[in-house]
Amino acid sequence: MKHIDLLMERYPVLECCKNDIIDAFDLLDDTYSKEGKMLICGNGGSAADAEHMVGELMKGFKISRKLLSNEVDNLQKIDPDMGGVLAENLQGALPAITLEGHPALFTAYMNDCDPLLCFAQQVNGLGKQGDVLFGISTSGTSKNILYAAVTAKSKRMKVVGLTGAKDSKLSALADICIQVPETETYMVQELHLPVYHCLCLMLEEKFFG
Repeated sequence: MKHIDLLMERYPVLECCKNDIIDAFDLLDDTYSKEGKMLICGNGGSAADAEHMVGELMKGFKISRKLLSNEVDNLQKIDPDMGGVLAENLQGALPAITLEGHPALFTAYMNDCDPLLCFAQQVNGLGKQGDVLFGISTSGTSKNILYAAVTAKSKRMKVVGLTGAKDSKLSALADICIQVPETETYMVQELHLPVYHCLCLMLEEKFFG
């Protein structure tokens, strides 16, 4: 729990969220241990945070994530030259997909259907039991994230929320909700980053440390 301890040392204001952060880690640990994946969504600055999280999970963050020996062998058996390059450069990854990308799908769905359901449509297509939806909303009331959360729950996925201090529809829907102790949007966002950095560091250490 060194990363949690460091987080509390650097951001004492987050002490009120400590247990929820640990619970979120435990849930994500269980998800990845059972070969599940994380779908992450947010709007505006929170969309950038979702992309940021994927960047920390899908490649090395603080640890060199060398491939396993059997993965290296499989690559080199297929093509010794290209396999060698791949084995030297590929890194271990924790499967995570942000739902703000996919512009062709996004715009097609927005044009043909209800734009507020774009995230929900992707959860419907990509999500399965054993996966997690990680919804980032400073208010906890973003309708597109709420629709995605309801869709996730209907598929027996788990839902983790990252919000501000106020109780919200997202905090009620989520299995775990980390409610940082601010209500002003930019201040909430300033506390979201160290929280998800901590989660990513803990997951990386668990699976690649």
